[in-house]
Amino acid sequence: MYLKTYANFAPQKNWLIINPMRQLITLCFILIFQVFSFASKPTEDVSTENLDRKELMKREIKEVISHHLVDSYDFTILSDKEGHHYGFPLPVILFDNGLKIFSSSEFHHGEKVVEKGGQYYAIYHGKIYKTDAQGTIHHNEKHIVTNERPLDLSITKNVVMIIITGLLMLWLFASLAKSYAKNNGVPKGFGRFFEPLVMYIKDEIAIPNIGEKRYKLYMPYLLTVFFFIWILNMFGLTPLGVNVTGNIAVTFGLAILTFLITNFTGKKDYWKHLFDPLGDSMPWIAKIPLYIILIPIEILGVFIKPFSLLIRLYANMSAGHVVLMSLIGLIFIFQSWVGGPMSFALTFVIVLIKVMVCLLQAYIFTMLSALYFGMASEEHDHGHEHETAH
Repeated sequence: MYLKTYANFAPQKNWLIINPMRQLITLCFILIFQVFSFASKPTEDVSTENLDRKELMKREIKEVISHHLVDSYDFTILSDKEGHHYGFPLPVILFDNGLKIFSSSEFHHGEKVVEKGGQYYAIYHGKIYKTDAQGTIHHNEKHIVTNERPLDLSITKNVVMIIITGLLMLWLFASLAKSYAKNNGVPKGFGRFFEPLVMYIKDEIAIPNIGEKRYKLYMPYLLTVFFFIWILNMFGLTPLGVNVTGNIAVTFGLAILTFLITNFTGKKDYWKHLFDPLGDSMPWIAKIPLYIILIPIEILGVFIKPFSLLIRLYANMSAGHVVLMSLIGLIFIFQSWVGGPMSFALTFVIVLIKVMVCLLQAYIFTMLSALYFGMASEEHDHGHEHETAH
């Protein structure tokens, strides 16, 4: 049809015959226009039922995203539309008038109430609450759950991934150490891949920020936190549906460790700068009005630094998972052969970016931790400064 149209049109426009490339460009534009008009043209069965199906699909995608972000009491690997889950349960450990241990399979993925020792427990939004036999959840005027919560020491999905990551790191670094010992300091196997990362953390992060004299004290923590965050971030890209570093409790724990190490290893110059930031630059009488403002700011900065660590890691990884899962959901929402491949291509690009972000977030957390350690352990040669002043 298009060739017949051009055959009728060509004698009237000689420039199309003279330049075949223009014919090809014009044909491409017409084909693209027809493709998009076909893809966007409503089909005959577009009805209220079809719209309801799309709304239901959007709701299911939101539920999948929320399920992917939150922790759970079972390790679900696959699930289907009929509600069947394929995975394995995890142990629930509660302390409520005694120790109560049972399998999470008794909750039937949150659909049933569990009775133990005369107490009833139900899962609501990923948390266990004490309820009645019917599993009633009470809310206040602000829609906050008012049910009492037992002391929860359960082995959740995130805990399982932390244990797996810890065992993997022990095996990797034990193998790397044995490889160094057997081959006179030359690693083999996986060690050849991890050695440049270890040397980079030592030469480009620890020594420049902490110093040649003190960096060895902090190297075990810096190496541990870097590989711990990186490996967990990479696990988050797998179909296992884990989001450990997107859990604010995990990032809070890592930030607390940095906070404790920073303050417990801080030298006297660190504490002197905290409570006497102006030093000997002016008499105490003149500094008192300024210190009413400066000292609270310095003390607040001690807590803001680890807080920025936990928020940066938590927000970036959570946002990345939401974007990635949303793009995957668009593949099912766009019921056309144009929208689906476009969403797939964009998802593939975002996955590549996420691989870089996983490494980048581990690097940023390690770099800032080393910077805080260097600020806390820095010592000034006051005697040398006094001699120079004279």
